[in-house]
Amino acid sequence: MPKICLCLTAKTLERDLEILEANRRYIDLVELRADCLLPDERFCIRSFPEKAGIPVILTVRRRIDGGYFENGEGSRVTMLSNGLAFADADRRRNFAYIDLEEDLEVPGLEEAARAFGTRIIRSYHNLEGTDEDIAGKFKKLRRVGDEIVKVAVTPRGLADLARAWRAAKSAPDTEKILACMGPYGRCTRILAAKTGSFLSYCRPPGEDGAGLSQLSPEELVEVYRFHQIGRDTKIFALTGYPLNYTYSPLIFNTAFGHENIDAVYLPFPSDSIEQFLSLAGELEIAGAGITIPYKEAVLPFLANASNGVEAAGACNTIIPGAGGWSGSNTDGAGFSESLLAFLGRKNLNGLKLTLLGAGGAAKAAAFEINRLGGRCLILNRNPVRAKELAALYRFKWGGLDGHGFDLMDRCSDVVIQATSAGTAGSGSADPFELYRFTGQEAVMDIVYNPPRTPFLRRAAEAGCRVINGFDMLVKQAAHQYRRFTGKDYPALLFPRLEGIAEKYRPDIVRTSP
Repeated sequence: MPKICLCLTAKTLERDLEILEANRRYIDLVELRADCLLPDERFCIRSFPEKAGIPVILTVRRRIDGGYFENGEGSRVTMLSNGLAFADADRRRNFAYIDLEEDLEVPGLEEAARAFGTRIIRSYHNLEGTDEDIAGKFKKLRRVGDEIVKVAVTPRGLADLARAWRAAKSAPDTEKILACMGPYGRCTRILAAKTGSFLSYCRPPGEDGAGLSQLSPEELVEVYRFHQIGRDTKIFALTGYPLNYTYSPLIFNTAFGHENIDAVYLPFPSDSIEQFLSLAGELEIAGAGITIPYKEAVLPFLANASNGVEAAGACNTIIPGAGGWSGSNTDGAGFSESLLAFLGRKNLNGLKLTLLGAGGAAKAAAFEINRLGGRCLILNRNPVRAKELAALYRFKWGGLDGHGFDLMDRCSDVVIQATSAGTAGSGSADPFELYRFTGQEAVMDIVYNPPRTPFLRRAAEAGCRVINGFDMLVKQAAHQYRRFTGKDYPALLFPRLEGIAEKYRPDIVRTSP
């Protein structure tokens, strides 16, 4: 099984040891990035393995390879050599591994490493993209049979990721490390067992260093159940772009763990829905959630679509089959169940609502509002799209302007924000800033991260009853879970989910920098 390796990039050895201790229960080994240390600290690296008490990789990374070492190669070789200077039978005092780049040719250093029981990791780094022949690179890197070969590349899209995945799978008997950097490569950190990678690198929470988009040790173990993933583990996915933040892995993986289901759910930020579907076939993904901006773009690729998809004109759930992808929409069910519970009603008869948005989520909401008997005004930044959606149900429509907000005076029993505005990391502001809440409105925002967007916070301050999108997220995910597994979502987990989500701050549960 692959190991979890924590990258230590502090300026002092003392701080590195503190970070190690805080994460010890999650990790198998650490990488001491000696190039990150202050100059005086670099003279003391020889003592680090014994103090660490677990296997340590010694790395002195150059600037051209993404590191911080700027002195000449002679100084770097001397530093590496000094770190190996324990010809000691007690190997706990020695570095367990040393990382040497493919162009570093120092026979004496390599001989010393082997004499001291230190294994060599022969590495290659491409910070700009993904090589065409990664499989060939794996073969070329290995000089001696006991070396571990490491290829670190930077996928610029899912086509690059698929090429790296195929290369790793084509060398099942090679002791190797595949490290795909950047947001497109994060899945390889989680699925190391699938690629046959010797280890997976991670970083302490909040210390993403060179922007490699590595996960934290806690996230790997607690959220993604890293040690339970094997070659036969089913992969479920969430795709969209940019997918900055998501709690969906917590919801699904918590249930998989509770029910001992050999599966993992993880995010795949995608440059296009076509590229994701191609990768999904490559990885044999067993089902996927579809989010912004692909809920409508995925429709042409469906072999079968549920009535909910056809009615809403949007799809958020796909499952592969013999004839192709089957699509359904659980947003509507999640929305209506959450809204009715919030209002304490069985339907929307007699209520006048305003719906902000005309995208995939808004389409599902509009369908449900009509089904439940509500009368609705649809407002959108592009009023043409608002008009097109409103025409399906004979709803009123308008733009985000003075006229549109005047119409709200007669449609404000319930106000629903169904766009991604205000989502953490999006930089979006309050799309309703021109509207003044009276305090009588019931207000729902489908955004769940942050718990209160500027829009929802302003509504609460005006005295409105408010609810964010977390309850809707959980309820629609429960419907997806049933489609993916054939089982009901474990009821006893529902009360715990919000507490579990709060444990993982938005800066931890993320999918891109």
